[in-house]
Formats: sequence, C-alpha cells, structure tokens
Amino acid sequence: MKILTACSTGLGSSFMTQLNIDKALKQLGVEGVETDHTDIASVTPASADTVFVGRDLAEAAQGKNPDVVVLDSLIDMNEITKKVTAALERHGVEVPNK
Repeated sequence: MKILTACSTGLGSSFMTQLNIDKALKQLGVEGVETDHTDIASVTPASADTVFVGRDLAEAAQGKNPDVVVLDSLIDMNEITKKVTAALERHGVEVPNK
C-alpha cells in the first residue's frame, strides 16, 4: 500500500504530514506501507492508494484520487492515527496495535 500526502507546493506541510503518518504507522506496528509527499497538482488516481490533505485543499483534492482523506489538523496525532487506521483497514492492511 502507498500513502501520499499533498500540499500546495509539495514541500512543507505535506512533508510534515508524511513524517507524522510514518510515526503513526510505527506506533500501530504496521510495516511495508510506502509513504511520500507531493504537490496537489501532481496527484493522480494512480499516485497512491490513499492521499492525505489538509482541510484547505479538500476541494482541490476531490476527484484526484479515489481515496482522499482530509485532515482537520496536520499535527494532531490522535486524528492522524485514527484516519490512518481507517485507511489501512479500507485497503485490507492488518493493524496490529489498534
């Protein structure tokens, strides 16, 4: 499975969100999930299984990928962990440490 994070430029907030998703994956005991970050303009349906964006890009992200997850906060680890867990389960990935 691949998780992609996107922001306007693909540099700042998308990278920070990717690091937080990596942290959540580690806490959940999930291995083998690829993560990356990019700018919203580069997102395509084939870019990743799931794309995470901030609330500010929710509208721009719609239609870019079949599984777009909108985060209210890019630093709230509880929200990120909850939404990462849901995305993993949607894609059939076992989550050992729920």
